[in-house]
Amino acid sequence: MDDEISEEYLLRIRRDKISRELDRTKNSFAYRIGTIVAKSIRFPLLIPIMPFWMVWFCIKYGLERLGLVSAHQISSGRTIDIPKRCVILFPTNGVGLGHFTRLFAIAKRIRKRDPGVEIVFVTTMSALHLVEAEGYPAYHFPGKYMFNDMTSAEWNTITEEFIATVFEIHRPSVFVFDGTFPYRGMLNAIRNRDGLTKIWLRRGTFKKGATKIPVDSIEHFDRIIRPGDSSSRPEEEIEFSTPLNLIEPILFADKGELFPKEVVRTRLGITSDSLVVYVQLGAGKINDIESDLDRIIRILNVHNNLQIVVGESLIGKRLNVVGERIRTIRDYPNSLSFNGFDFAIMAGGYNSYHEAIEFALPTIFLPNTETGMDDQVARVKAGAEAGACIMITDQNDESIQNAVTKMINLEERMKFVESCTKLSKLNGANEAATIVLDYIG
Repeated sequence: MDDEISEEYLLRIRRDKISRELDRTKNSFAYRIGTIVAKSIRFPLLIPIMPFWMVWFCIKYGLERLGLVSAHQISSGRTIDIPKRCVILFPTNGVGLGHFTRLFAIAKRIRKRDPGVEIVFVTTMSALHLVEAEGYPAYHFPGKYMFNDMTSAEWNTITEEFIATVFEIHRPSVFVFDGTFPYRGMLNAIRNRDGLTKIWLRRGTFKKGATKIPVDSIEHFDRIIRPGDSSSRPEEEIEFSTPLNLIEPILFADKGELFPKEVVRTRLGITSDSLVVYVQLGAGKINDIESDLDRIIRILNVHNNLQIVVGESLIGKRLNVVGERIRTIRDYPNSLSFNGFDFAIMAGGYNSYHEAIEFALPTIFLPNTETGMDDQVARVKAGAEAGACIMITDQNDESIQNAVTKMINLEERMKFVESCTKLSKLNGANEAATIVLDYIG
C-alpha cells in the first residue's frame, strides 16, 4: 500500500512539473511571437498587419517585464490535494532581519496556541539555524545576487520549482509571504493554486508612483496584513480589492521574555552597578557603519564610567572594535538583553525602534537616510516628538556628545522611560497569528 501511495505521489509531482514547464513555454517570448507568425500564415488576411502586431507585442512584452502592465500568464491551475494543517512562511532576504523576524514571531505564537499546526519556513535568508534550533523545518535557496551569471528569468524558474515542490511535499493550507517585492517565480508558484490561502504580510502602503512592485502582484493574494509603524502619515495608495488587516507593530519578544539585568551583565562580565550603553547601527549592508561606529566609540570613551556593548547583526560582517570597556554581542535578537542596558545608540530601523519603545530603553537614534523605502527619519521623529527618545539627523561630534551627556543623567533617562511607557502597544504578532489560524481552521 505504501509503495502504491509513493508511486502515486511521485507521479503527481512529475505531472505537475511537466505542467509548469509547459506553462513556461507558452508564456515565453519565442512561443508568443511564434504564435503571431503562425496565426498570420494560417489566416493570410492578417499578414499586412503582422509587422504592427509584432511591434505592439514587443512593446507590451517590455512593459510586462518591467512590471508596468499585468503579465500575460497561461496557467494550468494546480490544487493542494487535501490540504493539511500546515502553514508555509516565506520571509524574503532584506537588508536586516525584519522580514524574517516578523514571521518568526508569528510562528512562535501559532505554535503556542496550536502545537498541532505544522510550520515550515522557505527563505533566501541564510540564518536558518535560528528556526531549526526551535524545531521548525526550513528550506533555503540563495537569492539571485549570490550567482554571477544567472538571469532573472532563470532564477525565477528555480524559485517557482522550489516553492512548488515544497507545496507538494507539505500540502499547506496557508502561505504567508513577508517582503517588499514579490518575486515573479513565487507569484507563478501560488497562481491559481486552489486549496491554498495566500497572505502577504507587508509593512507600509502601496504608494502611487513609488511602489515598484509588478502591477498584478496584489491580486495573487487572498489577504494583506499590514503591521503598523510610529508614523501614520496619510499617503496616496494604489487601489486594490484584496482584503486588508491593519495590526499593531510586530515584535519578536514580549516584555516578560527579556533576560533579567543580572543575567545579561553576568554573561557580559559587567558589574551590576556599571553604567552601560548599547550601540547598534544596523547590519552594515547599505552603507559602511564602521566609520560611524568608530566616532561613537571615541565619544563614549571620554566618559570613564561607561561600559560599551556593541551589537552585531547575525547577517552582517564582524565589527573591528576592541577596548577594555567594550563588549560585543551577536545574539538573536539582541533585544532580549535590553534589560541589561541603561541607554542605547541605534539606527532607526523598524525592529530597533519599536523594541526600544516597547521595552522602555532610553535611546539616541541616528536614523539611516540611505535605506530606500524605509523612512527611518519619519519613524523616529514620532517618538522624539513624544519625548520617548532623542533623534539626531545632523550627526556630528557635538550633537552626539550632547545627547550622550543627557542620557548619562539618571533623571533625564527616567523621563524617556516614562514617555516610552505611554507609547506602549499590544504586540501585533498575536493578532497576525489569529488571522493565520482562522484560515487553517
